[in-house]
This record gives sequence, structure tokens and C-alpha cells, in this order.
Amino acid sequence: MTDLASIPLTLARLGSTTPDPGSTPEIVRLGEEKASAFWEWFTGWPLQVLIVLAVGLIVLALVRRLIGHVTERIANGYHRAYVLAEEAGGAEGKRVRARKILVEDTLGLVSPEVKQRRSRRARTVGSVLTSAATIVIMTAMALFILGAVGAEKIVGYLVGTAGVVAVAVGFGAQSLVRDFLSGLFILIEDQYGVGDEVDLGAGAVGVVEKMDLRLTHVRSFDGTLWHVRNGEILRAGNHTQQWARAVAEIKVPVGSDIATVRAALGRAVDIVQSDDTLAGDLLETPSVRGVDAITEGSYTFTMHTRVRPGTDGEVMRALLVAAYAQLRDAGIIVTTAAPDA
Repeated sequence: MTDLASIPLTLARLGSTTPDPGSTPEIVRLGEEKASAFWEWFTGWPLQVLIVLAVGLIVLALVRRLIGHVTERIANGYHRAYVLAEEAGGAEGKRVRARKILVEDTLGLVSPEVKQRRSRRARTVGSVLTSAATIVIMTAMALFILGAVGAEKIVGYLVGTAGVVAVAVGFGAQSLVRDFLSGLFILIEDQYGVGDEVDLGAGAVGVVEKMDLRLTHVRSFDGTLWHVRNGEILRAGNHTQQWARAVAEIKVPVGSDIATVRAALGRAVDIVQSDDTLAGDLLETPSVRGVDAITEGSYTFTMHTRVRPGTDGEVMRALLVAAYAQLRDAGIIVTTAAPDA
């Protein structure tokens, strides 16, 4: 049984633990002060930093997306002049007009090499522009964040240092800047690309194996790999862009019947043109000119034709072999040309 005498004592203890109604407003007031202080602090530099980060990342994403979209449009090239409306989300059976077909698109249909070169060039330039945009936007974000947190002195120091460094780099690295600018224009203007046979002067003749903004790497026929600075390229001869010309020179003894020689060379042209492995490389019917030169007891005849890029050597050799065979059958001796000095 509960001791009746202990009940008042228990009630007194319970009464002593009951919170004082007068202390509740004080707790609320302290909470409001804490919340107000936090909000005042948060709306200062933390909110500014968050806004800078959000706006910077959104701008960066939009710029990268825009560059990627334009790059892919240029790289893909040809689109149908008309597309079905259901493919474009329209009504069934209705045709809608797409963008106009460019001249480059038509060339891409005729020659896949043109489309491949344009695709490679567009994606390379797009990669360079994306990297440049990322560096510029991230640098601007860093400067804004430093300014928001109250590091104006650091920002001023960095800007001043950057100015001094820029002047030093401008005087000490002019050739480097020239190399990069020249490389960028080479890519944009599509002067040459990987796989092209080029002549960059100073003995750098061969096939382009690799190219970047500063250097062009050319592999010559003897295996030498030339590393040419883009800023030092004063002229660039491209042997494999759009089309090439196969030229075969035939020398016969002076006094040979010209009509017989031309007839034999005409038959050689027909043989090459009827060759299934070479017909696809010819862009026009090979021509046979008359006597182009008379040197040391020989007539020089020239056979030439326009061919696809990179196939001029093979077509030239086929013309020479066919011409020699037909001239031999016609009883005309072909004079061996002296090698070039």
C-alpha cells in the first residue's frame, strides 16, 4: 500500500519539474534571433557564391551545347530536303521543308572524302572552342567568387599579375602564339588534314600523320617524320584535296610516226578506262596531247586525267604500262627517260 503521508511530497516534486510559462517567449525570441542571424549571413557571400556557381554552370552548359550542336550540324552535312511529318512530329502524310541543301552537302554526296574531311575539321574546331569557352567561363567564375567572399585584394593582385604575365608572354612567346593562331586557321580553312599528301616547303613533303594547333607531323616517303611548326608554314601544297591529276610522259624516238603513236596511246587510254579497278578513280576521260617537247632525239607525249585524291600515282603507272605495251605492239620503241637530278 502507498503511504498516504508521501503523497504531498510526490506532488511537490512533480510541481517543481513543470516548466515556467514565462520562459517560453524567451526561447522563441532566441530562436528568432538565431534564424535572423543565419539568414542575414546566408544572404551575404554564401548566396552570392551559389548564384555565381549556378549561373556559371548554366552558361557553360549552354555554350558547350551550342558549340556541340553547331559542330554536329556542320559535321553531318547533308539532310533530306523534305522529311516526313511523322518523323518531325507533325501530321501523318504531310511533308515539311527542312533546311536548304548546301553546296558542301552535294559534294559530300558525290565524294565521301569531302564529308569525312569536313566532319574531322568541324569536330576538331569544336573541341578547341569548347576548351577555350570552359577556361574563360571557369576563370570568370573564380574571380567573381573571390570578389563575393571579400578577397578584393587577391583579385586585384591576380589581375595585376595576369597583366604582367601577359606582357611577358607577349614578348617572350610570340612564336608560340603565332603557331597556335596559324594552326587554328589551318583547321578552319581546311588547308589540309590527316591523310593528305602535302608539300610544306623546306623538304617537308609527305603524308600528314597528325596535326594539332602548334605542330603538323608529316611522314615522308623515306620514313622521315617531319615536325613542322604551323607558324613557319609560308605555303602549303595539298596533293590530295578534292581531286588530283595523273600525268604520264611517254618518250619515243624522233622520226616516229606521230599518228601511229597517238593511235597507240589512245588504245592505252581505252584499256585503262575499261579496267574495273581503275574506272572508279577516273573523274574524266584521259587525254592524249601531241608532241609537248623534243629533247635529245626523242618526242615527248603526255597523257593526263583528273582522278580521285590519292590515286594519281596508281593511274599514272597503269597509263605508262598500257602505253608501253601498245607502242611495242605498234613497233615503236619507247625511249627511257633519264632520272631527275
